[in-house]
This record gives sequence, C-alpha cells and structure tokens, in this order.
Amino acid sequence: MSQLAAVATRVFYIARVLCDLDRSWAINAKFTRLAAGSPAMMTDVEVVEVVVAHSERATLRVGDVFLKIDTDQGRTDIELEAMAIAPIPTPQILWRQPPVLALAALTGTALGHLGKPSTASSAAWAAAGAAVRALHDAPLPPWPGRSIDEIAAQLDSECEWLIANNVLPVDVIARNRQLAETALRPWSPVFIHGDLQVDHVFVAADEITGIIDWSEASQGDALYDLATLTLGHPEHLHDVIAGYGRDVDLDVIHAWWSLRCLSNVRWLNEHGYGDFDEFPEVAVLRRQ
Repeated sequence: MSQLAAVATRVFYIARVLCDLDRSWAINAKFTRLAAGSPAMMTDVEVVEVVVAHSERATLRVGDVFLKIDTDQGRTDIELEAMAIAPIPTPQILWRQPPVLALAALTGTALGHLGKPSTASSAAWAAAGAAVRALHDAPLPPWPGRSIDEIAAQLDSECEWLIANNVLPVDVIARNRQLAETALRPWSPVFIHGDLQVDHVFVAADEITGIIDWSEASQGDALYDLATLTLGHPEHLHDVIAGYGRDVDLDVIHAWWSLRCLSNVRWLNEHGYGDFDEFPEVAVLRRQ
C-alpha cells in the first residue's frame, strides 16, 4: 500500500468518527475562528488541520489528504462531475463515503489569498488566465447555472439586508449596486468554475498544478470567473487577461466584483467569519 493510500485509509476512520458526532454539522463560529488553519494532534495519525469549518461543510487536512464533509451531497455530486470533465488539472479523487469526499493535495501553493498581497509572478497569473480560457472553451456541463433573474433577486435581497443592518453607508451600497447591475445582461454561457477564488488556484514554477473546489461549477458568464479570480487583486487583472487571450469588458469585471461582494457579506457574517470590517469584501466595496 502506498503512503498516500495508507494515510487515506487512516483519514477514513477519522472522518467516520467526525460524522458520528452529534455536533458534526453544527461546528460553532468560535471554534471555527480558533481552529481554522491551526493543527491539532491526534494519537496514531497525522497532524489534523481544520482548513474551514461552518454549519454547512468542513474541510480537514491530514498529511497529503483533504477531507471534505458536506451536508449537501448535491454539491459533492457536481464537484465530482465537474472535475471529471474539466480540461484542466484537478485534485486526485481518493474515495467518497457520503458525506465525506477524500482528495489528494495538489502540489505547489495557492496563487494568493483574498485580502493579502500575492507573491505569485505575473507569469503565474497569466498561466491562471490561460487555464480559465481552456475551461471556458470546453463543452458545456449538462446542468444549468443561475439565471439573470435569480442573480438579480439575490442582489435585491442582499442590498436590503446590508442597509437594514448598517453594514456600510447607504451611498456605498447604492454605488456598488449600480455598478453590479452592469453584470446583469445577456451572456453566452460557458463552462465556469463558479467559485474561482484566488485561493483555489495552485501554482508551481509559474505553471498551474490544479484548481480545487468545483461544487459551484455550471454554465455561466465567463467574466464572472475572471472577476472572482482577480477580486481584491486588480493589479493582476491585465496579467490574467493576457493569459486568457481574449478581449474582455472591464466594466463588467468591475460589476461582478461589486455583485459578488454585495452577495457574500451576509453569508460570511452568518457563518462566523468575523466582524464586517474584517471582511476583504467590505474593503473592496468601499474602494469601488
């Protein structure tokens, strides 16, 4: 048995124990803030790192294995289908035992992190753009994405919530909403990742080693992926576009930046990611 397979087997038993816990789907926000990114020792196993944990899902790392535990197995179904047909590198699937999916770690490091400067080179960002272009040029997945009407309805709801909870000055919300509406126009659907955060793209030696977290993949607007990738990193937008190799409407990119941030703040708050002023999305809205 290979070392990776042996670790995966041990991880399976850890996952079974976690899923049998009464509180496995209600990891509280305080624990999440304290534990995320911090290792914890367990007897006879590798170091366990809580990568992310909230009431909907948790991701743990044990050695070179990632455990994804999700309350909605429909998301896991989409992730597996998307990785199977994506024309770009994705993590190796080790096993699935609902509600747990085990994936092998990718080589390299994340292209960056939202809210922090990226140390990756312009060439690495361009390589990310080229990988996204390959995805967008691939045949469409057989399942649809969200409609313009659905996105518009969510935008209405989120802006109302932001105003009701005094998260930002009304003029900041109004300005970003006006920008966001530029994205709500007809588009030709392509195969999108759907959550192409900079943390989800891994690079080594200026080459893409893989892209993770495919549970929101669908048919959608190509510029949404490009905007998500460059959110908080506008200085690398032109690198990404150069690698993408096609002209894009910069106004629509800016619109998706506003729309994604307006749509995410409530979710981050309700899932224990800290105070409003700590969210990079809030900083982006203030700058837009």
